[in-house]
Amino acid sequence: MDRIVIIGAGQAGAQAVASLRAEGFAGAITLVGDEPFPPYQRPPLSKAYLSGDYARERLFLKPDSFYAESQCDLRLGVAAVDLDRKAKTVTLSDGAGLPYDRLLLATGTLVRKLPVPGAELPGVHYLRGIAEVDGLRPELVAGKRLAVIGGGYIGLEVAAVARKHGLDVTVIEAAGRVMARSASEPVSAFYEAEHRGHGVKFLLGAMAQGIEGRARVTAVVTDRGSVAADAVLIGVGVVPDTSLAESAGLPCNNGIVVDEFAATADPDIFAAGDCTNHPDFTGGRVRLESVQNAIDQAKHAAASMLGKGTAYCEVPWFWSDQYDLKLQIAGLARPGDVIVPRGDPASRKFSVFHLRGGTVAAVEAVNAAPDYIIGRKLIAARAQPAPERLADISIPIKSFV
Repeated sequence: MDRIVIIGAGQAGAQAVASLRAEGFAGAITLVGDEPFPPYQRPPLSKAYLSGDYARERLFLKPDSFYAESQCDLRLGVAAVDLDRKAKTVTLSDGAGLPYDRLLLATGTLVRKLPVPGAELPGVHYLRGIAEVDGLRPELVAGKRLAVIGGGYIGLEVAAVARKHGLDVTVIEAAGRVMARSASEPVSAFYEAEHRGHGVKFLLGAMAQGIEGRARVTAVVTDRGSVAADAVLIGVGVVPDTSLAESAGLPCNNGIVVDEFAATADPDIFAAGDCTNHPDFTGGRVRLESVQNAIDQAKHAAASMLGKGTAYCEVPWFWSDQYDLKLQIAGLARPGDVIVPRGDPASRKFSVFHLRGGTVAAVEAVNAAPDYIIGRKLIAARAQPAPERLADISIPIKSFV
């Protein structure tokens, strides 16, 4: 085996290059990315990069010298358009054909489009990559009206940046609360109150039905009325980019289906990152949108491609920065979990533990790094602390490990 091709120049793709070389692979590596930029961090896009606090170069995961020193053939600004498993060849949008011995799919996700009239009007934005943020940033002018469709992490992070720049911000959310898919009710209520305190307006339980305007957007129409807007940010989630895998006949189900070694149904094709549906640490299956998962699964995939694979079974973790608040989450919460709050939200430093069958399954920590760190250890150990003790802040959190 002397040729490995990686499709997707994101966090997982860049990590795979580094891990392959660290594992001693001396063959050819080709990394293909459909954007004109080398692999970069995506989390800061909706935070520090949008706000102007990050220069573009700070986003890049590796210096240019890394790819040269790693002898990685970096193909940027081209997409993989065909995968011939029998011929073991990937065809690129520029017509080039890339033969491979092992292939890694690290194709990530695509933004979910909002299928309403007017969604293509000038002034309507999505947030996927550097180019989209560069297009949104000029809208951040004090006094302008920004309508944010979607009250998840991306929508709220953009709302926080927009308020910092003096915009009039309204968040439109179909659910009855913000971050409904990713946060518990106590955390959701806390963040809604924080945003309201910063001047953000909310229209909850409202479905966007259309976007109005002629030369550019002027309003968002919902089933609960219209919201005037000079600009719109649509943040209604993402979908795994499985088109290449599906066209090649690889099993996909909310992601490219892989086993604990990051292997697909084809013994020469592996997948890692946000595009995968993989076994989780609880014994189920999951698709994650997480930097941690992209990095760790890429490491395992690299080892597996070289015949050194070990099972991937990590506790996932996530974070979100809004205003001066850092939300850190570990584990996977589910409906029906027993919620154990620790600390007072009014102090702006608290956590929420999730117990499932008495076992710690997840933790959400707001400005409470020690609770998050210990929470990760409790999840990994499948600890079963007494709920009343876990909720008692007079008992040091470190005493639970």
